Amino acid sequence: MSEPARHASWYDRHLLPHLIDFACGMKPVSRQRELVVPQAQGRVLEVGIGTGLNMPFYDRARVRYIIGVDPALQMHRLAAKRVARAGIDVELVGVEAETIPLDDASIDTVVSTYTLCTIPDPLAALREMRRVLAPDGRLLFCEHGRAPDENVLRWQQRLTPHWRKIAGGCHLDRDIPGLLEQAGFRCDALQTRYLPGPRPLTYHYWGTAVAA
Repeated sequence: MSEPARHASWYDRHLLPHLIDFACGMKPVSRQRELVVPQAQGRVLEVGIGTGLNMPFYDRARVRYIIGVDPALQMHRLAAKRVARAGIDVELVGVEAETIPLDDASIDTVVSTYTLCTIPDPLAALREMRRVLAPDGRLLFCEHGRAPDENVLRWQQRLTPHWRKIAGGCHLDRDIPGLLEQAGFRCDALQTRYLPGPRPLTYHYWGTAVAA
């Protein structure tokens, strides 16, 4: 058992997976997944596979196999059920994104959806994603994060210390484009907007990125 799983509280082990599964499976969020995930092809690494909410959106004709990494082993039970229905070869691995146990340039597509907000060191994780991507590989991402409106950003900064405690370490105010650039990625396509709901929680970034 990994360190995060061993020391997780009762809330983290038993209640949080279902709360995250519900919140991250809502219709506006599912529509965002549908914009990004079907583009995956070849050898796929999904970072932060969680409860497997992306599985219905993969195109089985384009995907060779998926390696799904997530240190929260308590999520894997829910993920395994969706994997079984997907009809794709998927390996679930209980490791942190900052130390991905794959060879350099061994992956065609990295998928990251609603993951960078919770990773303790997102810059290190993105550098690992860049390392394992093949030279012509792509990172497909959909994340919520730092809002462009100052009044909304102030609320994000006020709420994040409290939100992190109940939402699995989620940060509301991470600068997704800035992190991508610092990690050595270039965005080929970047789209942004607020989804329906409270603005501090719903500013979204999505698109594709390649190694700069």
